[in-house]
Amino acid sequence: MPPDTTYSVQDQLDELRQAYIAGLSARVDQLTSVWNTLSPEAWDTSALETMLQLIHKLAGSGATFGFTSLSNTAHTIERYLLDIQERNDPLTSEEYTQISALMEVVRMVAKDPTQHASTLAWKPYLTLNQHLSGAHSRLVYLVEDDLLLARELALELEQSGYTVRTFAHPRELEQVVHDAPPAVIVMDIMFAEDRLAGITGIAQIRQFREVTIPVLFISARNDLPARLHAVRVGGVAYFTKPIDVPRLIEQLDQLTVSPRPEPYRVLIVDDDQVLAEYYALILQQRDMVAKIITDPLHVMVGLVDFQPDLILMDLYMPDWNGLELAAVIRQQQTFVGIPIVFLSTETNLDKQLAAIKLGGDDFLTKPIQPERLIASVVARVQRSRTLQSYMMRDGLTGLLNHTTMKELLSTEVARAQRQATPLTLAILDIDNFKQVNDTLGHTAGDWVLKRLARLLQQRLRATDIIGRYGGDEFAVILPNTDAMVARQIFEEICQDFAHIQQPDDSTTIPITCSCGIAAFSDDHDSNSLNEAADSALYGAKRAGRNRVVPAGAQEQSMPT
Repeated sequence: MPPDTTYSVQDQLDELRQAYIAGLSARVDQLTSVWNTLSPEAWDTSALETMLQLIHKLAGSGATFGFTSLSNTAHTIERYLLDIQERNDPLTSEEYTQISALMEVVRMVAKDPTQHASTLAWKPYLTLNQHLSGAHSRLVYLVEDDLLLARELALELEQSGYTVRTFAHPRELEQVVHDAPPAVIVMDIMFAEDRLAGITGIAQIRQFREVTIPVLFISARNDLPARLHAVRVGGVAYFTKPIDVPRLIEQLDQLTVSPRPEPYRVLIVDDDQVLAEYYALILQQRDMVAKIITDPLHVMVGLVDFQPDLILMDLYMPDWNGLELAAVIRQQQTFVGIPIVFLSTETNLDKQLAAIKLGGDDFLTKPIQPERLIASVVARVQRSRTLQSYMMRDGLTGLLNHTTMKELLSTEVARAQRQATPLTLAILDIDNFKQVNDTLGHTAGDWVLKRLARLLQQRLRATDIIGRYGGDEFAVILPNTDAMVARQIFEEICQDFAHIQQPDDSTTIPITCSCGIAAFSDDHDSNSLNEAADSALYGAKRAGRNRVVPAGAQEQSMPT
């Protein structure tokens, strides 16, 4: 969990620094012991490798905790040793003398670390990311002179939880905005007397209000001058007609709900526990969630269980190096898109480029300034999430697509099996959907699909995984949920969906949905669980539709 206050973070960082100081003498003793086995006369390549690993860790961690001279000295020793390793010859007498002198500096710092600390180097990043608190108004003012369009759009927004007041002209809005300001204004641009009357009306409102109300512009115009005028008066979005209502609602949600996106999840792979905890605390200050793995052999389990947005990985670790580990991760399709940021004291450009070629997305040189670490992680995760959203989501509903749902079901089944936790899969299908399309048209059919998608998003938890399987079929994965609870949830959802106002008041086609649910057991894999839920769905259809049927249960009609 992220720390509550800046002071608690500083306390934890100071504790880590003290832990580092307390363990420094033991680190240097181990380093000295290995160095004592190396000499021009008695050369041991395995001891050289161990020495390189230890000095690399010291070079990377020293400056992080305020010991710049220690880090610089260790880094100089590391360069000497790397040169010796590359030529594959024992060190010369002159090199032995030089490294021995540098080792003496390291031992001197270890005896009295605080005397050699640089206070300027120890500057943890302490700015916390503050979220807005409290509920936000969901009142929307819609200004549109096409009364039919205004009615349809208002209905869509109201069924998504918004309170909508409609106005036929910007003039009607001016006084009302001052007396009862809304959360958002949705403003058409063109009116009878002026092709930019909506923009002019917003400009006039801006002159007399100190607090800026977000404005979403809608228009049949898609030319650059109209868009530029909208931006100049502070328009935050621009939608061309016919309006993509799900995108409009998504934009409204972002503006009216406290911004609480799913926190970024960072997997830290570093064999230096203290340094890894330092990185974790820095990230937690920005409301990120960090998990530490110090044994590279546990990385795959961490990837499955933690589902990180980004991997922060040390380049050099005992037995394994980051390049090898990145190559293994990239060979698996599920994890091929996860950004990998390497951490190292390595300054050789060719080696840094090699790390990027083998699957890395960025390379941070230790010691890493907190601001640099945060900026790199945020930029990579934001871009990754945007790209994943395009690849993983259905274009009409915005829900996860069929391929993504299949992959996530396999992941969740493996997790439930390993952790012995309940898991339920629900598959829903819209009743009489072909009749809706044939009678009302595909536009009305799309409207019905988006309505069910929106209802599922509103009624289910953030941890539930919602997708469109294709056509009029939807799927929901409910972690830590048994079949009884799932059945209650989806019976309520089906009841609510049956009472949603239809897109055409003149039709009497019943628009309902049926649902089959299946709970995971030891006999299931992802395919058999999917088949069980699908079979239960067909059971609900055969029993008369508009009901929820658990797999293997007696088919019972849902109360109406």
